[in-house]
Amino acid sequence: MNTLSYKTISANANTVNKEWIVVDVKDLPLGRVAAIIANFLRGKYKTNYTPHTDCGDNVVVINAGKVTLSGNKWEQKEYIRHTGYPGGQRSLNATQMHNKDQRRLVEHAVKGMLPKNKLGADLFRNLRVYAEDTHQQDAQNPKSININEYL
Repeated sequence: MNTLSYKTISANANTVNKEWIVVDVKDLPLGRVAAIIANFLRGKYKTNYTPHTDCGDNVVVINAGKVTLSGNKWEQKEYIRHTGYPGGQRSLNATQMHNKDQRRLVEHAVKGMLPKNKLGADLFRNLRVYAEDTHQQDAQNPKSININEYL
């Protein structure tokens, strides 16, 4: 038999090359940006992507307070939570959520696009969101990404 033999390479915690990435989301739509950030956190653009391993990058999001929503979503989009008590359902619209904490819109959108298991919780810890254009991860020498190339 004269065939080539290939081995499927599966990434693990020792072989993963994690980088730091800065993403500026000023004046960009929330959902599109969140999908791209989730792919970076997951590592799906890498050649050694493995679904059961944290092989994604650490992502720093700046200008999260200047993200946009189209149409009437500022008034109509609702974020629902429950206190745990009977009749304890509470809701906020996007404007109220933005006024309360400007970073929370991006965090909520990205978290919803990650797996709903322990891996998703680990991936979410690799996300840092800042409302303004300054961040605290200068020591990691993050690489700036032009997100318009991925839209």
